[in-house]
Amino acid sequence: MKFSRFRDALAAGAAVLSMTATVLVPAPAYAQFGGIVYDPSNYSQNILTAARTLEQINNQIKSLQNEATSLINQAKNLTTLPLTVLAPLQAQIRQTQQLLAQAQRMAYDVQQIQTQFAAQYKNIDLTAPQKALVAGAEDRWKTSVGAFEDALKVQAGVVGNIEGARTSMNELVTASQSATGALQAAQAGNQLLALQSQQLSDLTAMMASIGRAQSLDAAQRAAAQEQGREQLRRFLTPGTGYKPGNASMFRN
Repeated sequence: MKFSRFRDALAAGAAVLSMTATVLVPAPAYAQFGGIVYDPSNYSQNILTAARTLEQINNQIKSLQNEATSLINQAKNLTTLPLTVLAPLQAQIRQTQQLLAQAQRMAYDVQQIQTQFAAQYKNIDLTAPQKALVAGAEDRWKTSVGAFEDALKVQAGVVGNIEGARTSMNELVTASQSATGALQAAQAGNQLLALQSQQLSDLTAMMASIGRAQSLDAAQRAAAQEQGREQLRRFLTPGTGYKPGNASMFRN
């Protein structure tokens, strides 16, 4: 009888110890609500993953924006200048060339200059009759006067091109200042250089025409001096110089 009571007491103590152990053991870090298991550690990990993914998406968006900006800038740099002054500049150069081509009596040609200059100025036949010498002198004088006239025409043409050059320069400077890209700025600069080249060609043509006139005038004076000495020699040579004679001023 005592043994059975002792056995019952042991069983009751074991049950109490089992319940105490169950209470003392820590519960796992999750809970269940309506059939859904909530794990705090897993939830925080998911939040970190979502944040990293969002950051990657933002970086990709910024990269795409930078690429779009770069493409826009490249498109601007490849945009051509809507203004060109090449045609009027070429027209001005052709006008100056036409004025040079109108050179009287002795053109701007090396072979023609060699032939005509030798005939008119270098190889003068001082043994020719007086009438031929006078005609040659007159011909050289006309060539010299024509050269000065040609120079004046070229100078007038160059002065006339100044207004066109001013207009072109204003248009190009305005286009350069409002250029949207590197290509437009470069094209405006190239056309400004073309304008300077046109002005230099006008200046070259003007100096060439003035130099031509001065050279022909100097050659004419040198030939006149040589011919004058020959004519004076003839005049002073006994028997072949001046002989007085009767002159009739009025006809009967």
